[in-house]
Amino acid sequence: MKTNTLKALALSFAAATISTTSAMAADITMNVGFGAPEASIYGRFGAHFERLTEEMSGGAIDVKLRCCNQIATEDEAFKAMQLGTVDGFLITANNVSPHWPLMDVTVLPYIFQNTDHLSRVLNGDVGQFMKDKLQQDTSVHLLAFGPALYRDFYNSVRAVNTMADMDGLKIRVPKNEVMIATFEAFGANPVPLAWSETPTALQTGTVDGGDNGTSFIRDMKFYEFEPHLVILEHFVAFAPLFASDNFMKRLTDEQRDIIHRAAEEAGALLSEEVASETTEIRNWLATEGGMAMTTPDKTDFVAAAKGVQDDFAAKRGDEFVDLVKRIQAAAE
Repeated sequence: MKTNTLKALALSFAAATISTTSAMAADITMNVGFGAPEASIYGRFGAHFERLTEEMSGGAIDVKLRCCNQIATEDEAFKAMQLGTVDGFLITANNVSPHWPLMDVTVLPYIFQNTDHLSRVLNGDVGQFMKDKLQQDTSVHLLAFGPALYRDFYNSVRAVNTMADMDGLKIRVPKNEVMIATFEAFGANPVPLAWSETPTALQTGTVDGGDNGTSFIRDMKFYEFEPHLVILEHFVAFAPLFASDNFMKRLTDEQRDIIHRAAEEAGALLSEEVASETTEIRNWLATEGGMAMTTPDKTDFVAAAKGVQDDFAAKRGDEFVDLVKRIQAAAE
């Protein structure tokens, strides 16, 4: 009897050991990087994704957020995901364009008529086409577009009430052809700089100003040295969440589904949160932040932007033109 009991205990212990080992082997760690502080909109998106992924997977997928360029800069991250050396990253859409030029359709000035139009594009057939096409062309997975914000313009030189007031301003722009061409069309002197170089360039006066999503201006405390806030709403800023093919291939079908669902739900949650924040943050910047806010008539800016849209459609070829037309059709 004792022998049988010992055998049973041994078998039970062995089974438990095997079960534990199997569970441990199934555990996955996903390092997700971004260039901004933890409290930024990027960090908030990441925090929702982390919580939802771990809840949905019962803790089998452990998401670790790496802010502030710890594992890569935005300029490096996309290539690193192609190489499989970075699991995931939140990258501002305009910084994806050098690696996948079709992303520039979302960067075109005034391409989205309003937030409803934007939502129909990104959450509909056009958005799914872009996800599928990007993966096909680059191997990188676009998990979710995330919340979208208008980019607000700021500078340290003067108030901008008309497009003529842009003349000669040295404006930091990402290394993105559409954004460079847009500020040239507005009459400014665009200076392409990587994000990692931008705060110092603004503080030292190497450039006169720049543009970012409204919350970013407060998160980065740009109001401390950029006294003029200009509401142009010329670009829409969003930071999609990406994952490497190397990471996604380590997952089971069920785990891949969890990653996709968590990313989409995280983006939707944050979109709800930020929907009412833009006006509040602008008011904060113009009061407690001490910035002088102007809202120019956009007629001249929109006309200049239309020229940029036409020029890039002509340069980029049929695939680009077709995607622009699909975005425009979604507004109807």
